[in-house]
This record gives sequence, C-alpha cells and structure tokens, in this order.
Amino acid sequence: MSASIPSFDIRRAASDDAATILRFVTELAVYEKAGEEVEATVESVQSSLFGPHSVCEAAICERDGKPVGFAVWFYSYSTWKARNGLYLEDLYITPDQRGSGAGRLMLRYLARVAVEKDCARFEWSVLDWNAPAIRAYDAIGAEPQSEWIRYRMSGKTLADFAAG
Repeated sequence: MSASIPSFDIRRAASDDAATILRFVTELAVYEKAGEEVEATVESVQSSLFGPHSVCEAAICERDGKPVGFAVWFYSYSTWKARNGLYLEDLYITPDQRGSGAGRLMLRYLARVAVEKDCARFEWSVLDWNAPAIRAYDAIGAEPQSEWIRYRMSGKTLADFAAG
C-alpha cells in the first residue's frame, strides 16, 4: 500500500486563469461579507491583470494540480526608503485548504518576490474581525501598523470630488 503526500505548487497566473481568479475573488468577497460588491467579470480580470496596462501581478496556488488559492499584488513606493514595496491586494485559500500551510507558502512566495525585487516592505491589510488571518500573520512575525488609518474614496464620492 502506498500513500501519496499532497504537494503545493505556486506559479505566476496567466490570462487563461481569469475565470479561476474571478471565482476566488467572488468567494473571498462572500467570506468578507461583501459578495454583492463584486463587479469584476472574466473579461475585466483578463484586461486588468494581464492586459498591456496592468500594474498588478497574480499567482495561483495549486495542490496536486488543482487551484486552491490565489494572490494579487502590485508595487507601491516608499519616499522615506526611496524603494518600492510589495503590496498584497488579495490572498485567498479555499476553505478546505485553510490550515494546510498553503497560505503560509503563498506569503513566503510573495516575500521572496519582494526580496528579489529589492522591495523595502511587504504590506497588506486585514479586516479587524478576521481572527484566523490575524493569528496567521502574527505567527510569521508580521507586525500590525495600528498607528495608520486607511482612507478610501470610491464610487459617487470619488467622482464628485474629482469633478470639483
């Protein structure tokens, strides 16, 4: 009798992963109690992540060849460090794979990207009620930045402000 050990692979996402990424985005939004806010389509994911004007990158985590998660990131800039930073926009692992180490592997993959690109920082945000994620981030030595308050403008507020 033989047993196989499941293995994870992380690879850069490609345009033909757009439907999988959209499925994961939707699942993440539902988990974050904001499923109705997803406006993305397969076409808009393909264009925004893989089109000629994309400023983001994405990776897919697979377990035994099956997609089980994704990450999307972009590069920010620190004027104080005069270097780029890597900002993780989204990281999602399917519920059946949480606790398997897949999330930690994705974070390590992104940390390696940040180091290879000489980034001064690797940053992300987490909802204050997401205790499992916060515990995972604390466990790898990440430090919350509680002195900063994140602000956002979107939708009508953004359009109205831009108009003057």
